[in-house]
Amino acid sequence: MKKTVSLKENHLFRRAYNRGKTAADSRLALYVRGNGRRENRLGLTVSTKVGHAVVRNRVRRRLREIYRLHEDQMAGGRDLVVVARTRAASSDYHQLEKSFLKLADKLELLKKEGSK
Repeated sequence: MKKTVSLKENHLFRRAYNRGKTAADSRLALYVRGNGRRENRLGLTVSTKVGHAVVRNRVRRRLREIYRLHEDQMAGGRDLVVVARTRAASSDYHQLEKSFLKLADKLELLKKEGSK
C-alpha cells in the first residue's frame, strides 16, 4: 500500500501557486507543478472561510481519501495543491470526488487507458 507524500513547506506551496498550471470550479482549485521526483506530493489548503475546525477537518479528510483512491490513476512526478473553496463545506463526498476528477482531467493528470 502506497503512502501519500505530503507537501508541507510554504515555499513549495507558493511555487505551485506562482508557476504551476491551475484549474478551478465552484468547490475546488487545483494547482499542479512538476517536482522532478517519481512520486506525487499532495498539499491541502482549507481556509477558515470554509467553516470551523470540524468542518475544515472533514473536508481535508475527504480530499485526502479522494486522492488516495485515485492515486494509481495519476501520472507521477508532480506537486498537487488542492484549495477547498467555501462550497466544499456543503458538498458531499461524491460531489467533491467528481469535482477533483474533472479538474485533474482538465490538467491532464490522469493516465490514459493504454499507458502505465
